Amino acid sequence: MSPEHFVTLFDRRFLPQGLALHESLRRWAPDARLWVVCMDAPTETALRRLALDGVVLIPLRELETPALLAVKGGRTTGEYCWTLTPFVFPAVFDRDPSVSRVTYLDADLFFFADPKVLLEELDRSEKSVLVTEHAYDPVYDVSARFGRFCVQFLTFDRTEPARRILDRWRSQCLEWCYGREDSPGRFGDQMYLDEWPGRFGEFVHVLKRTDATLAPWNVKYFSRRGRLVPVFYHFHGFRILSRGRALLYSWFRIGKEGRRFYDVYLEALRRKIADMERVGAALEPIPLPTHWGTVVFRWINRLRGKIEFSRL
Repeated sequence: MSPEHFVTLFDRRFLPQGLALHESLRRWAPDARLWVVCMDAPTETALRRLALDGVVLIPLRELETPALLAVKGGRTTGEYCWTLTPFVFPAVFDRDPSVSRVTYLDADLFFFADPKVLLEELDRSEKSVLVTEHAYDPVYDVSARFGRFCVQFLTFDRTEPARRILDRWRSQCLEWCYGREDSPGRFGDQMYLDEWPGRFGEFVHVLKRTDATLAPWNVKYFSRRGRLVPVFYHFHGFRILSRGRALLYSWFRIGKEGRRFYDVYLEALRRKIADMERVGAALEPIPLPTHWGTVVFRWINRLRGKIEFSRL
């Protein structure tokens, strides 16, 4: 059986998270190959020094087309990462003709079980593309603003129908891929996916195991059904603030059951930061906004139990 192929992208600010993702994937799918689009030179240098098993590097310069370079200057780093997402699939297919399908992973995912559970559901559907819903807790449902689907775990195979969907998405992201909310029906790269079940339903499978794809916006909701055993947890909003401090989550109540996933993640990040230091890779913290209104709002939500900081 051929190995599964996954692809992610990140820069030096998310290097610890990317390394943790790799560690968790190797634990549960040791034969898998993880392709990493290195968004900057320090990331590429660190990963080459670490020489991780099962990792193939794609430097950003090898991925950028004239069309991408033409829009790069008008987009933030995050927006440009979103713009790039539809381009990572053909980047893998073009480099290895033996690859039959590729699954994109957000760098802040962490596996708690083998992802084959999700991919086997795609196999049973006999379709070409797998999408995952946000599966919001009704209390936090903002799908009207950010979309029904989350790009977090997204699979395309090498078939012609999948290529057509991918080509359309790529054109859409080149035309418009921003984090602002002044264009109803669009947000970053992900609201484009909302049309896929209706427009391409013959080829697109919507994952049914939403309880296996957890995140801050749904972990407390699913925990009411019993002990959670997710395939992955999406550590959305997690930020390393300094060598010894991290922001775990923002704007959500995750409950005691959800909190245990963060303890596992923190331990993994400590190991990965130590690995980085061993090869001379600098940690790049992401500071919090300091605008007074944001600070006040943050403290209010901290009192409400919707924000938590931790030692790292």
